[in-house]
Amino acid sequence: MTALRFAVSDPRPANEMAAPGVLFRLTVQNEQLVARVHTLALRCQVQIEPRARRHTPEEQEGLREIFGAPDQWSRTLRPLIWAHVSTVVPAFTDSTAIDLTVPCTYDFQVAAAKYLHVIRDGVIPLRFLFSGSAFLLEAERFRIEPVSWDADATFSMPATVWQAAIDRFFPDAAWLFVRRTTLDALHTFRTSRGLASWDEVLEQLLDKAPARRFA
Repeated sequence: MTALRFAVSDPRPANEMAAPGVLFRLTVQNEQLVARVHTLALRCQVQIEPRARRHTPEEQEGLREIFGAPDQWSRTLRPLIWAHVSTVVPAFTDSTAIDLTVPCTYDFQVAAAKYLHVIRDGVIPLRFLFSGSAFLLEAERFRIEPVSWDADATFSMPATVWQAAIDRFFPDAAWLFVRRTTLDALHTFRTSRGLASWDEVLEQLLDKAPARRFA
């Protein structure tokens, strides 16, 4: 196994991408200095760790769909997978740093997106789980070793970073996934009343059936 240590820092919106994403600065330390890392083919699973932070009553209400009522959280509060990403780290000897791009989705069918949407303040506890292969050069000979199974890094990302990444593409907007029959019914409702936008459709429907709060 390779002796590599990983650290994550400096999250920021990925402004050069064609879709929402967050850039993290990934530092890789080679603790086996007798061998130079020629190339590192790296895979990373990014997890949200809800147990690592306290949630306000408003956040608990917003997270019911994912975790249930707060009195169930001792059983239901589990890590959420945010993304799987891959990257290639170029050659280095002792340490190097690259940008790791984590894509963001606003698809509310995805639990991680629901969680990130609800948390507006404070930080999002993250865990980065690494795997892959290291191509090492030692004494002019190449060898390949797997990245250690326990290679990981933790980081607390400000919630505002994800919001800024999403707002760059969808300012003050969100997406809903509905069945085609539901969309057809909504379209009929909209055209029959001459409504100019989907917001007006939903506002009229909500006025007729006010949302019921949990006791």
